[in-house]
Amino acid sequence: MATTKYIFVTGGVSSSLGKGIIAASLAKLLQARGYRVTIQKLDPYINVDPGTLNPYEHGECYVTDDGAETDLDLGHYERFLNVKTSQANNVTTGRIYQSVIEKERRGEFLGKTVQVIPHITNEIKERIQILGNTGDYDIVITEIGGTVGDIESLPYIESVRQLKWELGPYNTLFVHLTLIPYLSAAGELKTKPTQHSVKTLMESGIQADILVCRTEHELSEDLRAKLALFCNVEKNAVIQSIDASTIYDVPNLMLEEGLDRVALRKLQLDDTQEPNLVQWNQFLLRHKNPKGKVTIGLIGKYVELQDSYKSILESFIHAGASNELSVEVIPIHSEHIDAANIENELKGLDGILVAPGFGERGIEGKIEAVRYAREHNLPFLGVCLGMQMAVIEFARNILKLDGANSTEMDIHTTHPVIDLMEDQKHITNKGGTMRLGSWRCDLKQGSIVSKTYGEASIMERHRHRYEYNNAYRQQLEAAGLIATGTNPETGLVEIVEIPSHPWFVGVQYHPEYKSTVANPHPLFVGFVAAAYQHAKKQRQFVAS
Repeated sequence: MATTKYIFVTGGVSSSLGKGIIAASLAKLLQARGYRVTIQKLDPYINVDPGTLNPYEHGECYVTDDGAETDLDLGHYERFLNVKTSQANNVTTGRIYQSVIEKERRGEFLGKTVQVIPHITNEIKERIQILGNTGDYDIVITEIGGTVGDIESLPYIESVRQLKWELGPYNTLFVHLTLIPYLSAAGELKTKPTQHSVKTLMESGIQADILVCRTEHELSEDLRAKLALFCNVEKNAVIQSIDASTIYDVPNLMLEEGLDRVALRKLQLDDTQEPNLVQWNQFLLRHKNPKGKVTIGLIGKYVELQDSYKSILESFIHAGASNELSVEVIPIHSEHIDAANIENELKGLDGILVAPGFGERGIEGKIEAVRYAREHNLPFLGVCLGMQMAVIEFARNILKLDGANSTEMDIHTTHPVIDLMEDQKHITNKGGTMRLGSWRCDLKQGSIVSKTYGEASIMERHRHRYEYNNAYRQQLEAAGLIATGTNPETGLVEIVEIPSHPWFVGVQYHPEYKSTVANPHPLFVGFVAAAYQHAKKQRQFVAS
């Protein structure tokens, strides 16, 4: 008999309904009741991981401590649960087929014909149970990407159908998220799309245990009864998921609907311990009742799609609540910035974050933004490529090294202040080969970052191929750009600061990956606080 319970979250009618948020919210409620919970994502695309996908295609690529390049939903999981995810929390069709083909090449199938059933489905079932078999979790929630009826999702649906019978009664639960559209011409909500979605799921051999219905309007009791009748679920298992002002409201909304209680009852688990959401609700209270406001310019190359910088945007929400401030983030496309218009583009900002990215497009605009922040004493945070742009800007405009650049942008630059890492120079495959995952960084005593972190050594997550060129370190430091964080094993510079500036920090790593509701990242907290101090000074200056 299985000791770990499994909850599977599927979606129907439409994509982008928020399966990840529902899964994370249910997990948060179960965790708040004392259960050990984790969440994993099954992605139906054939890419091995999202590491080679364009941000416009798939949003940001999230990175775990152990170096997995994963779907951005894992960021939601960590931000809600404050529990680290790993390689095992994200499974793609590409990874499944790659593993099965490698086994076939090794002769593990003893000459049998390799087929979707049983070989692909067996591989999927093994991956689903890796986390449960560790003994670390009472409940594993699995979000199945895509929409029910999609061809690419069928092997996953078949695999969880098989697991239901293999694991025995009360050890699996199926939550189906659907849309209840509102037709304004008729002035009513329509249940037929949900009925058809549930029917499609049943044709694959799965009966939904719980329906979570995304809606813009309240579901009436009659409508809930109709859904229960036609979709073969209990009435109390028809859960309303009405549009919320923030994703962080969803756990409380699901609590009011009884989603966690219904799930526990169907899994035959104890539901008598009331969920402890004190810390969560304190965060929400601060988030919704700010005592001030700051405006941050997000200088990036992919600003048309908010999901490209999802973790950064959420980190500002956490840091704002920590400071009891509202943080308005103004996305500014770096391709649209030049020396002629920069004053107009960046005026009125209280701080500037230059975002991560790859390639030469929009680079000169990022460099101009760094220069503006440095010259105007505007709080600055550079993340990954943003840190590298700070080094290039300083080399060009303070050291007067004409043409200083990164060899990523100009392979023939005369001053490669940013260069390809030595261990990357002979790598040809692009997927999963960057410097990834958590690495140690020692902080310089008395620096902004050491005061901000309150620690002498930190561990942060990385995703890059190019690095600060130590051949220029002496020149850069002599002129005022100080290396205040280094990796003790390699000497790689991880952090640069300008001590004469009110708050100027560039980091090679991605602090946004580690910010959660329970533990806002100290760099974002410090940056927002510095921006607020700048805003107050500006108001005092105007008043005088």
